[in-house]
Amino acid sequence: MHKELCLLNGTSGRENEVRDYIIRRLPSDCLYSVDSLGNVIAEKKGSRRPKNKIMLSAHMDEVGFIITYITDEGFLKFAPVGGIDERVVFGRSVTVGERKVSGVIASKAVHHLTAEEMNRAPGFDEMYIDIGADGKKQAEHYVSVGDSAYFNSQYIEYGEGFVKAKALDDRMGCDILLDILSSYSEYDYTACFVTQEEIGTRGATVAAYNVEPDYAVVIEGTTANDISGTPDGKKVCSLGGGAVISYMDAGTVYDFELYKRAVKTAEDSGIKWQTKTAVAGGNDAAAIHKSRSGVKTVAVSVPTRYIHSPSCVAKLEDIQSVKQLAVKLIEELADD
Repeated sequence: MHKELCLLNGTSGRENEVRDYIIRRLPSDCLYSVDSLGNVIAEKKGSRRPKNKIMLSAHMDEVGFIITYITDEGFLKFAPVGGIDERVVFGRSVTVGERKVSGVIASKAVHHLTAEEMNRAPGFDEMYIDIGADGKKQAEHYVSVGDSAYFNSQYIEYGEGFVKAKALDDRMGCDILLDILSSYSEYDYTACFVTQEEIGTRGATVAAYNVEPDYAVVIEGTTANDISGTPDGKKVCSLGGGAVISYMDAGTVYDFELYKRAVKTAEDSGIKWQTKTAVAGGNDAAAIHKSRSGVKTVAVSVPTRYIHSPSCVAKLEDIQSVKQLAVKLIEELADD
């Protein structure tokens, strides 16, 4: 169901559509609550009660934009929500606001650019969204300052098991959690669908504080740079290489013994895995591992090309590897 999840809109703090969909898909035997930041905390009761409390986590939000000003001509000025490279923005189709108004991100015409402007991508402050409005009054009939805007992108499966969509980061993780909740019931565990990861892991901060886990498994998408002309050491990770187990990123130095246990679990279970060859990026582990008196945390990620763009690309077999490893880690950590 990751197609349906990816096509939903839900930037940081505006995850309502995604949250409602997830709640509808929760198995009937799950007890869930929604906290003040909008996190969905789902408790799965299994046939065995573990010694350790296990938390699985995936974030619901995606990168996007927020409308900051409407010009007299009816164009929409905007700011990014989350980390978006300006180079993937210009000329893109977007939908704006609750009415899902169609628009195009544009900037100064090419024949009006200076020599300096010709050699760089336009900055966010130089771009605007064109919704076809005839002036400010007409634009304000459809859109308000503070509305969200989202990449308008199709979900496409192509090649040998590749998938392209917006918001694969981290709707893949949400879909994996939903599949696990529907299929695995050996041990008790808690599945958290968290908010506001893209602007500073804020939802996970609250969720981990409330859940008080002994161990946490963060399920995420992570950057792959396995494209033509990239040296092996710069590829970070590769599509088709399996689940990505991290030892360090920009937000977390992962517990090394837990990292090694995750690697051994994957190898003993015949699950394809890889690690990152760059200390970069981050995820909700940055907040979870510092919660209360500390939580031993591991990140298991799906390698993703062109992340935080309207055309994220992942491979279905890697998604399956992440799901398999997450289940094995519940069993590995339950009674250690």
